[in-house]
Amino acid sequence: VQLQASGGGLVQAGGSLRLSCAASGRTLSSYDMGWFRQAPGKERGFVAGISWRGDSKTYADSVKGRFSISRDNGKNAVWLQMNSLKPEDTAVYYCAADRTGWGIPRVNPDGYDYWGQGTLVTVSS
Repeated sequence: VQLQASGGGLVQAGGSLRLSCAASGRTLSSYDMGWFRQAPGKERGFVAGISWRGDSKTYADSVKGRFSISRDNGKNAVWLQMNSLKPEDTAVYYCAADRTGWGIPRVNPDGYDYWGQGTLVTVSS
């Protein structure tokens, strides 16, 4: 499966962005999905995850209440709505797919099998 992340850009602090992750080559309907981010000089870290049914969602503490993950299996896509953005949210954001489909989004990037190319989010102060 090929994943394509998009929607990144430059935004002022307090603003919003909506990231999209589109899949091709295979349906995502049985895959748990995650969003991760990597800032310069830092390791890739978990942001949000959603189960294949969409009934279980997990968020990093740093984004709870500000970010929201969603999916539409019919459209083979996943989104990350990011509100109240902060300069520390600046990073390259990646979407990832976990083919085990356990229904519990993993927070460890090693648990994901497929990755998109990343989209850059820059939040200015």
